[in-house]
Amino acid sequence: MASLTFLGAAGTVTGSKHLLDTGTYRVLVDCGLFQGLKELRLRNWQPLPISPSSIDAVVLTHAHLDHCGYLPRLVADGFRGRIFCTPATKDLCGLVLPDSAHIQEEDAREANVAGFSKHHPALPLYTSDDAARALLQLQPIGFNRPVPVVPGLDVEFLNAGHLLGSAYARARFDGRTVLFGGDLGRYNRPVLPDPTPVDRADVLLLESTYGDRLHERDDDGARLSAIVTAAAARGGKLIIPAFAIGRVEEVIYWLRRLETEQRIPVLPVYLDSPMAAKGLQFYANRTDELDENMKPAARGVSAFATARMKTIASARESMDLVASPKPGIVIASSGMATGGRVLHHLATALPDPKTTVLFVGFQAAGTRGRTLLDGAKTVRIHGRDVPVAARIEQLDSMSAHADQGEILRWLSGFTEPPATTYLVHGEPTALEALRAKVAGDLRWTVHIAAHQERVQL
Repeated sequence: MASLTFLGAAGTVTGSKHLLDTGTYRVLVDCGLFQGLKELRLRNWQPLPISPSSIDAVVLTHAHLDHCGYLPRLVADGFRGRIFCTPATKDLCGLVLPDSAHIQEEDAREANVAGFSKHHPALPLYTSDDAARALLQLQPIGFNRPVPVVPGLDVEFLNAGHLLGSAYARARFDGRTVLFGGDLGRYNRPVLPDPTPVDRADVLLLESTYGDRLHERDDDGARLSAIVTAAAARGGKLIIPAFAIGRVEEVIYWLRRLETEQRIPVLPVYLDSPMAAKGLQFYANRTDELDENMKPAARGVSAFATARMKTIASARESMDLVASPKPGIVIASSGMATGGRVLHHLATALPDPKTTVLFVGFQAAGTRGRTLLDGAKTVRIHGRDVPVAARIEQLDSMSAHADQGEILRWLSGFTEPPATTYLVHGEPTALEALRAKVAGDLRWTVHIAAHQERVQL
């Protein structure tokens, strides 16, 4: 009998892994890292309840680490099948997986040098070689083209509008349709298209990241303008931790637009993320996948460059920028301040009251980003406690996740309710709020998935 097992993103927003077992074949939809709370991160080190070698294929909805970042470990542990994804997802995985492996190797090295790990020696979850092997197994397929991934099961990708190449995965087998929602994009955003409408599915997996709230109303950049202007007036740095793909693009788009409209001072903008710089090129090369309402003159590379923008390439340049007291805007990853170059900037700049730190995306529980937003007076970075005197700001309007209203708008396109809608990819309060809303307003059968829960289809 066919079944579905929730191996991640159940009761939390990270670690997306959903195992579809047809009774004959096993297909894993998404293969993400757990992030945030230590108890969640420890799951990355625990063996899966099934052998990776028993999985016949993997299907990726998009290239964010919480959906693809466990792939190298899966391959290292014995998975040998194909990994199906869109062409843009394949491109972006070529950036994020080696970068993730490098960061983990560097974190392990620093832990061993500084001696702040409880493990001797500290080891990375996976290596650069593991990431390289995983990339060899990627199999790109275009949008709106059903493709057999195992005998008797076809998968079709539909544009989700969340990230370049992001998709819903519509799986069909034995006359049934299971729609894996991945992450749902937003409506009327400047860079990516609206999420594709869907009219039916027998079973739906629905993300719930912002299931309990509404995003800030689109203010045409007014609040970002105020934050940038105030930061410039204080004479300090504005540090923007941003997801290297899927958020940097919109941040730069808005900075460029506000500069052009003379609503912010023209400041040096430093993009301190080689991965983000490469990602911008992928966006520029795939303008046919961007929002059709973007002004033609703003398409291509010019949409993602400000007047005084500089890309920081080497680690030496990055450390020079960290040490420099000159004001400017620094965009660096990671978006939740869990790793990467942004940690060096924060470690140096957080004690300075002239500094502004602006978060432009969701901050999961247990991350440094959430800790700072919650008003922490110190944060631990690279084994030491760093005092926080900087101004901490958050701009929710740039989120790439649909809010409750946008989720309901997308669900309104269904001509009939799914037999069951499983809520995933959300924290408990968001999951319960969305469950009550969908069950109450739409009268749908809704179930909040539990970690490692197995349900019959």
